[in-house]
Amino acid sequence: MTKILLAGSRQIDLSTPCCMGVLNVTPDSFSDGSTLGRESKAGSGHSSFEVDLDKVLERAEKMAAEGALFLDIGGESTRPGATPVPVQEEIDRVVPVIAALRARFDLCLSVDTSSSEVMTAAIGAGAELVNDVRALADEGALTAIVDNRVAVCLMHMRGQPRSMQVKFDSNSPLGEKSYDDVVEEVAEFLGERRDYCLAKGLNADSLLLDPGFGFGKSQGHNYELLSGLTRFSALGAPLLVGVSRKSMIGAATGRSVDQRLAGSVAAATLALQGGASIIRSHDVAATVDAIKVYSAFCGNLAFD
Repeated sequence: MTKILLAGSRQIDLSTPCCMGVLNVTPDSFSDGSTLGRESKAGSGHSSFEVDLDKVLERAEKMAAEGALFLDIGGESTRPGATPVPVQEEIDRVVPVIAALRARFDLCLSVDTSSSEVMTAAIGAGAELVNDVRALADEGALTAIVDNRVAVCLMHMRGQPRSMQVKFDSNSPLGEKSYDDVVEEVAEFLGERRDYCLAKGLNADSLLLDPGFGFGKSQGHNYELLSGLTRFSALGAPLLVGVSRKSMIGAATGRSVDQRLAGSVAAATLALQGGASIIRSHDVAATVDAIKVYSAFCGNLAFD
């Protein structure tokens, strides 16, 4: 079945799964953001992050060569415990990056943000997809998407990044009891947000869904979501899945962030089997290889 994503002027064929490369221009990303710039002290003593555009372009060039069809640019970390970033600072981080990438690459550029102001600025610079961990909860966010005719990914998150994992501490009496049925509850949330956004004018062909691995879930919940991914496919929108280097991989393997490639690729392959259309990854080459092997397994890759 052909699945087409409308993102701005683009029509992206998702009938074959593809990879989204991650470009975090933040000092506090759990994985690799601080490698694309440096922190500096402003006159007020406030610490700011100076993005190194040359490094960003070099990383993007590598990801494009490795087969990424999307690049996801984030200026505010959403890792557990992350501190919110002022809107203008987030704009200052992502807009120059998106503009530079737009001038260099013919890829679909995504901005990872929940702020309607950042969305509008990023779209003006060339972003065609908004990846929102808060599912367009910010006032004006849905309007920004509909008015600019860009695509959006709605993600499920319980709580806020700064505190979303506290309840899942091993010493917490809540633990796994915070969901009666994590798969059904996440699916219900995504279905409701989908219906609301469509009723307000969002094009159904411009919608992606993400169950939100690691966002207000225990490790047990994460693996329940992975094993129940077909439930989200049934919601009728292509799925974006981000499991790359996450703590759920470390919990299963005992490996540190920089040693989670094999586990991440294994989880990505399971996500493909569950119906994922886009795999969000820090490691594009290995992920694209996994997608190709999975496509061959499904009989969707032609051989000479």
